[in-house]
Amino acid sequence: MTQFLIRRFIRHPNDTQNPATRTAYGNLASGVGMACNLMLCLGKLLAGTLFGSIAIMADALNNLSDASSNVVSLIGFRLAAKAPDAEHPYGHARYEYLAGLVVSVTILGIGFSLLKESVVKAFHPTPVVFSWLSVGVLAASILVKLWMSGFNRTIGRTIGSETLMATAADSRNDVLTTGAVLISTVVCSLTGWARLDGIMGVAVAAFILWSGWGLVMDTLSPLLGESPSPELVEHIEQTVMGYPGVLGMHDLMVHDYGPGHQFASLHIEFPAETDPLKAHDVIDNIENDFIKRDGLQVTIHYDPIVTTDAAVGVLRTRLMEKARQLDPCLSIHDLRIVPGDTHTNVLFDLEFPAGYTGNKDEMLAAMCQFVHEQDPKYSCVVKVEQSYASAAHEK
Repeated sequence: MTQFLIRRFIRHPNDTQNPATRTAYGNLASGVGMACNLMLCLGKLLAGTLFGSIAIMADALNNLSDASSNVVSLIGFRLAAKAPDAEHPYGHARYEYLAGLVVSVTILGIGFSLLKESVVKAFHPTPVVFSWLSVGVLAASILVKLWMSGFNRTIGRTIGSETLMATAADSRNDVLTTGAVLISTVVCSLTGWARLDGIMGVAVAAFILWSGWGLVMDTLSPLLGESPSPELVEHIEQTVMGYPGVLGMHDLMVHDYGPGHQFASLHIEFPAETDPLKAHDVIDNIENDFIKRDGLQVTIHYDPIVTTDAAVGVLRTRLMEKARQLDPCLSIHDLRIVPGDTHTNVLFDLEFPAGYTGNKDEMLAAMCQFVHEQDPKYSCVVKVEQSYASAAHEK
């Protein structure tokens, strides 16, 4: 069914870098989600009202919140597809993140409302009338939600959408909550313990709140400026290091302006004796290849590294090893040795990961002491930097 819908409604399904294709996928997922959730909501409202089950009513409102989330997602995809303009030269793709945040907050609001009603029902229970209609509606809901979870996961992975991946997770969670309501309905009919209906409603509401809070944090993180994923960092490193003449890279920064709108900057090290025109040509090729293959706009700074001076090479190796001994997440780069009449300056950058909890002053003092031990004439000049990518991958 998923592939049939994709073939039917997506004109160029494999061109996922095209904003129009991405929007078409988003529209399809949102439209299917709205139709399914409204159908389930109406069926559960009918069953819950006829047979007096607060748990089924709670599950119906959960589907209604899912339908409203689909509406917000649809609006988000359409706004995110707007072309860059003078006021927003980086595009409008972050609207998709904002849509996800609105969806998450809506889920929290529904959860609090359901929790209040369910607590009242738990303390003041009313009889629940068993009906095969209720059982049928809940069983059908489980099957539909299982399919929706796979459907949204497939499209989410295809276009790299965190919003749709969150929707897939929400559908999977709905399978669990609806299953709990189904069990409650059956147990209430067998035992006559009407209070269980309210208790199960509380459980469903609590689960909705827990899921909603998780979705809030997931959608808020990219808006605040989260670090790039280790997979992306590793991909960038492996790509860059695969070009001729590249000795290393550092100072990687990735800025996320929404799905498909990422910008990166980094420093690349070349041997100082390399012809600048050749180094520039390699840099141009790297930047162009990232655009063509990954849709990633990369800006590269050229760092010349002295490779003909044995003293520089030996000291660089020793300093890198010392930094790893002090803390594996530390790194150094841009080492230079500048001789003088009375002393020799040793200049380098010492990089700490963001949120470093160790004692930076102690690390800096240990590195400078180590430099002085190599030669009493060495005077240490260190620039302390923060890493904006995973220290485990950045070189």
